[in-house]
Amino acid sequence: MLAIRLSRRGAKKHPFYRIVVTEKENKRDGRFLEIIGYYNPCKEPNQLHLEQERVNYWLKNGAQPTPTVSRLLKRPAPVPTPAKA
Repeated sequence: MLAIRLSRRGAKKHPFYRIVVTEKENKRDGRFLEIIGYYNPCKEPNQLHLEQERVNYWLKNGAQPTPTVSRLLKRPAPVPTPAKA
């Protein structure tokens, strides 16, 4: 069974997470099939980037998101701030 879940990266007390598609039996930071985004809770505001086309593809093919990833998927898309001239 496929799962969409977080894979921890970064330094001690400064984590960031890759959002990956993997077999449910694999370890948290183990082998994965594809990186479909990232989440950085240490930045203010929290950074979340998702490749929405790939997320939809994997969901249609039966990948099950973990509860945490489900919450992240429900977040509204961030509105880009205009660049200063």
